[in-house]
Amino acid sequence: MHFRQTALRGCHMPESHAVQNRLLASLPPAVLARLLPRMTRILMPLRMPVYRPDTEMDAVYFVETGMISVVAMLSDGMQAEVGMIGPEGMAGSGLAAGNGVSFAGWMVQLAGEGYRMGAAEFRRELEAVAALRALILRYHDALFMQVAQTAACNGRHGLEQRLARWLLMAHDRVRGGELHLTQEFIAAMLGAHRPSVTVAAGSLQRAGLIRYSNGRMTVLDRLGLEAAACECYGTVQRRLVSMLGTAACQDMAMPVAS
Repeated sequence: MHFRQTALRGCHMPESHAVQNRLLASLPPAVLARLLPRMTRILMPLRMPVYRPDTEMDAVYFVETGMISVVAMLSDGMQAEVGMIGPEGMAGSGLAAGNGVSFAGWMVQLAGEGYRMGAAEFRRELEAVAALRALILRYHDALFMQVAQTAACNGRHGLEQRLARWLLMAHDRVRGGELHLTQEFIAAMLGAHRPSVTVAAGSLQRAGLIRYSNGRMTVLDRLGLEAAACECYGTVQRRLVSMLGTAACQDMAMPVAS
């Protein structure tokens, strides 16, 4: 399926107060005012490929709404999510570290909107604006830590704990308590079999933590879901706050205190 990145009419130069992406919003006002005219606001439809494995990253994307998944793909067609990006982050931070090639597949998993900037222009801004370069490098480290923690989680923790962790991370990045997700999709993201996900989701539902029906999953008991999740959820969130500050978590469901 081919996706065309559609610019939103009238949104090429958004006003700074309207920016929802926490990386952009945490920049000094002068830096943000410099960057915004160089970006285009785009629609990010469900399943839009952002980067393909082992290909050049031709642009960066700052998420405003929705969610991008970083997906590891194996030769037998199996895949598993190793990273998750919402309004707290961006796709393409590797450019700040000198790496222009994607190490995995990046795909929009919850539709939304974002800002796009070409890779060449982004590199020029990184060279010209020290505050931008420092922020993006810190975020890149935070994302790497998330990927590493997810790998450890997938290898050591039970599926019900992992499902609770994944739902919390998705809930943090989506406004409102309802997620439009199929069990097939969740199974693919967790690298698990669908029947096992059905059992795990059923357990969380019987405990009154979530409600799942017809592809709609609603978080009913946020604190209970946090208690059901493994330690990896809190570990990733604390690292994000420690590296980026509380501004990275502002207006999101995630807690900002350890």
